[in-house]
Amino acid sequence: MVSESIKNGTNNAPHRALYHALGLTDEEIERPLVGIVSSYNEIVPGHMNIDKIVDAVKLGVASAGGTPIVFPAIAVCDGIAMGHKGMKYSLITRDLIADSTEAMALAHGFDALVMVPNCDKNVPGLLMAAARLNIPCIFVSGGPMLAGHIDGGKVSFSSISEAVGEFNAGKITEEKLHEYECKTCPTCGSCSGMYTANSMNCLTEAIGMGLRGNGTIPAVYSARIELAKHAGMKIMELIKRDIRPRDIMTKEAFENALTVDMALGCSTNTMLHLPAIAHECGIEINLDIANTISDKTPNLCHLAPAGRTYIEELDEAGGIYAVMNELNKKGLLHTELITVTGKTVAENIENAKNLNTKVIRPIDEPFSETGGIAVLRGNLAPDGSVVKRSAVAPEMLRHEGPAKVFDCEEDAQAAINGGKIVPGDVVVIRYEGPKGGPGMREMLNPTSAIVGMGLGSSVALITDGRFSGATRGAAIGHVSPEAASGGMIGIIKDGDIISIDIPANKLELKLPQEEIDERMKNFVPKKKELSGYLKRYAAMVESGSRGAIINK
Repeated sequence: MVSESIKNGTNNAPHRALYHALGLTDEEIERPLVGIVSSYNEIVPGHMNIDKIVDAVKLGVASAGGTPIVFPAIAVCDGIAMGHKGMKYSLITRDLIADSTEAMALAHGFDALVMVPNCDKNVPGLLMAAARLNIPCIFVSGGPMLAGHIDGGKVSFSSISEAVGEFNAGKITEEKLHEYECKTCPTCGSCSGMYTANSMNCLTEAIGMGLRGNGTIPAVYSARIELAKHAGMKIMELIKRDIRPRDIMTKEAFENALTVDMALGCSTNTMLHLPAIAHECGIEINLDIANTISDKTPNLCHLAPAGRTYIEELDEAGGIYAVMNELNKKGLLHTELITVTGKTVAENIENAKNLNTKVIRPIDEPFSETGGIAVLRGNLAPDGSVVKRSAVAPEMLRHEGPAKVFDCEEDAQAAINGGKIVPGDVVVIRYEGPKGGPGMREMLNPTSAIVGMGLGSSVALITDGRFSGATRGAAIGHVSPEAASGGMIGIIKDGDIISIDIPANKLELKLPQEEIDERMKNFVPKKKELSGYLKRYAAMVESGSRGAIINK
């Protein structure tokens, strides 16, 4: 065990003295030291219950013969950070979380870790840390929020975002908007649709790093507490069997995760996070693999914002294992892989049943024959761009229209709210990429305003930034190279025709090549005055097409 080199022998008596200062007994010091990485705080709704999860994990670890020791991880609420400078600090926390967890684990010689994340950047950040450390690890999230209820129907966070657009368009009253405000997010937990947090928690199951139900058991259910206790017990088995993250997160496991991603219709942010996690495992994921997997993977679920079902219903229908069992009927998964259950994928899913074929479509009756995410390339995005195909209106799968160009999210939002965007337009928001933002802000407010104002079936939006998992519509993000790195998105002018062909995976600026060459020759990307962590991040971060990894 790692901790033996720190706590055993006479030379380590000073270390043991500090353990005793913590109130640990000789018996506790002799046991495996299990770090519990707690993402608890009182500002993120998805994290306000994590103290209860952590307490349950501690009981599980102790009951199975380990010594649980808690240390923290930061977390940002993307919803609260949305639409202002704070969103620049969302994606960049992924690396802060990974770095600080690595530092704490190695500085204190933990034998294993139980990761307790929930919202958007904590899950990938802690998966990145697990891959780096490669000591036994298991994940148990805080769980999803229950859906809200308005006018006899269910609603989620995307509903309030779109309600703002409806109000600005005069479609609902201020009283109705306030009702959405009060009822959209009724409990603690990660927001109730297939947004980024729930996408990543579900994919943690699919990749083999979380127990069954990790992605779907609601935060307020007692079963979530039981799950946490079992995770605490299971980490002790992983220590005894020396099963480590890189034994689990293999190239084939990432292919499984991408396959489940396509079946679920996950957030486009998974196309940032999975490559970044894989990179820490020494595995490189090219974005083109997403299209290869999507082409052969049916889309089985239309969870909010793509449809009117929610994570609680996915859980009731059988959860991620039921989805995986459907996929396995056509041999779309690698089933021989080991997981944190101590069993293989095949053993995990063999008895999983699809209990609601309206929520999880049978493999032979999918919503579509291809997956929920598509990667588009073309002269506007030679290194790729990403769209949540399953959340695009059919009439917008192919679209050609004039550009309305903005150099930041705020200017685009003002134009949308001011009625300056009309049917047929392609809204372009640039200088919001990993370097140019910096921080690659999510664009939920502009996309929600477009949908809320009734333009979702006639207006597209492209950006070198990214989108919330709550976004729906013809919203194409991660355009690479970004404007700040000299990408062609930086030379678009108002009125230029942009062609989007999602079935053909194409994104093109319709200009003569001579005009493109002339503009590129004279193009000087804009620079921003930066300070603090944003300045360091912008200097080190790579393209969104590589997962916005820190690699310099």
